[in-house]
Amino acid sequence: MLGGGGITGAAFHFGALISLRMATDWNPADAAVVVGTSSGAMLAALVRSDRLSLDALIGDVHGADELVWELRRRIYRRTRPAGVRRWMRHGLLPGIRRPGIGIAVGSPARYTTDGIADWVRETVGDAAEHWPVAPTTIVAYEVEGRRRVAFGTEGSPDVDLATAVAASAAVPVVFEPVEIEGRHYVDGGVGSGTNADLLLGSPEPLDLVIVVAPMAAQAAREDAPFYEGYLSRLGGAALEDELQQLRAAWPGVDVIVLRPDPEVLTASRSNPLDPSAALPCFLATLRSMRATLAGPEVWPLLEKHFASTRRHRSWLARLRPGGA
Repeated sequence: MLGGGGITGAAFHFGALISLRMATDWNPADAAVVVGTSSGAMLAALVRSDRLSLDALIGDVHGADELVWELRRRIYRRTRPAGVRRWMRHGLLPGIRRPGIGIAVGSPARYTTDGIADWVRETVGDAAEHWPVAPTTIVAYEVEGRRRVAFGTEGSPDVDLATAVAASAAVPVVFEPVEIEGRHYVDGGVGSGTNADLLLGSPEPLDLVIVVAPMAAQAAREDAPFYEGYLSRLGGAALEDELQQLRAAWPGVDVIVLRPDPEVLTASRSNPLDPSAALPCFLATLRSMRATLAGPEVWPLLEKHFASTRRHRSWLARLRPGGA
């Protein structure tokens, strides 16, 4: 389960998943089900295409400044803002009646998600033009219907992987909605930053659920403005509700939630959409994951589920509290 979180959220995903793979030798591409929302949708495409690597994050760049420039070039492509009437009908007017984030749904924006879609195509190749064979869900939010849409599930529009990722990552106000079959779609995080309840679509109960949740931090960074804590609590409450649904349906399921700690938050906030924060966030995540994976809530589950993998004896021995 790969949640939303902007550019720094994607960097957190890279750091968390790469650390997990190094620690256990388990390949996330082998997951029975993958659900991606917003920045997590990009990672879902990489995971399912088995392209989760530093090359996918950094590419052919030399130095931090060049990386920032490259991320800006890829992600922020200008467009002429349009769709005022659409926004008034499906976002502004309903939002006035029921105040909330929905008021921004469908709003005109300065940037198009074409660069995001092209990034997926360049990174995963031909896989971007199809849908993964293994169960994969990409979450977006339909403007006209004001509803969550889970691409890759029965009844959802037939769309290729790159387009679905672009739709899921279309942050309102920042990016123009993505049009698919005459309907418009925006960031899947409008309804929930995690959408973990969609895992219940698995045909069989899962034994382990791993949630990467950049927007559901439990601890705040120093001197953080009040709204950061509010957004984290909101994301955490939504996630907890979703996890309660999973545990009710699958009493035996184990759950690991990977969240940013204060060091990661210091590197990634206050603007999760800032490309210059991506590399610092990634490096901070690598540092934080050692303690996170060795923690009392995570370590026993890693040992339980990944004890048969090839590297577990050396890596997990080092991760074990008190290990060398």
